[in-house]
Parts: sequence; structure tokens; C-alpha cells
Amino acid sequence: MASLQIIVFDVCGIACALHRSAAREFLPLPHLWRPPVMPRPVAGFFNLGGHAVPVLRLDVLFGLQPVEDGAEADLYRHLILIDRFSASGTSALLVDRVLDVARVDTCQLSSVSEEGTLNGCVEAEVTWDERLVHLLSVERILLAEEQQALAELGRQAQNRLSEWAVSA
Repeated sequence: MASLQIIVFDVCGIACALHRSAAREFLPLPHLWRPPVMPRPVAGFFNLGGHAVPVLRLDVLFGLQPVEDGAEADLYRHLILIDRFSASGTSALLVDRVLDVARVDTCQLSSVSEEGTLNGCVEAEVTWDERLVHLLSVERILLAEEQQALAELGRQAQNRLSEWAVSA
């Protein structure tokens, strides 16, 4: 029987998942810088080895209300680094918590109507740990226009970061 490895995470009390192959790594929430006049879905940027990485808030993108908010809640949030999100390179998704990396049988997947989700970003549903989990398609979380805007914001942040580079 065929199986699929998924990353299960929580966003505002809703269990979601990504294909494990979509994620590069998981990180605790670092200090983010947020330039003025940033779109609400962009939590900010962080420096990863000299590269400005944009961080997207899934709660805002999906129109969800945070269960907890504030500095204490930020201590437990995670970032999921992904490479193939946009033309700008590495991006990160801000989630409340990564819960597990699990293997599920493909026969456990239930198809979902594309009309039921924005841009068809939920590609299937699966039961994990007695919870219904929405399996997301990384490529469809943002609309094409949003991906272009994020790429431009990333270029601006990279330029700003480069201004502070010190020659060795």
C-alpha cells in the first residue's frame, strides 16, 4: 500500500498538513523585522545566512482568529521553511505549532472540491490522530499576484540586508 509523509501543524486550532517534501526545515520563531507598510499576511523577515526570508501568517491568509496572541504565544510558534513557494526563493510559513511528521496511507486521503477553498489550496483531507487534517498545496496558498508581490518585497528586504553586509 502506498504511503505519504506529511507535516501536521496547527493554525488557530485547525489541523493542517503539507507534503514533507515541500518543507526544507522547521525552526522556532526567530526575531523578525517588519518594514513599514507591509501587507498584513507578511509577519516580517528574518536573516538566514545572509538571505532575507519572508514569513507569511497562515492565520491571516486563511481569515482565522488567533486562539492566543502576544509574546508568550510567539515563544511556541514555529516556522516551516519552504523553497518552492515563489520565484523569490526560500519563504517561511508561520504556524502555531508543528505537531508531527507522520506517514499516512494514500487510501486515507479524501478528495476535496476545489471550489470549497481559496485557489484550491486544500488538495485533500486525511484523518490523523482522530482529527480531520487539511492537506495543503504549497503552490496554491498564494495567488499569482500575491506571489509576485511577495517576490518584490523579498527583493527590497534583501537589498536592505545587503546594505548592512560587512566585508571580511
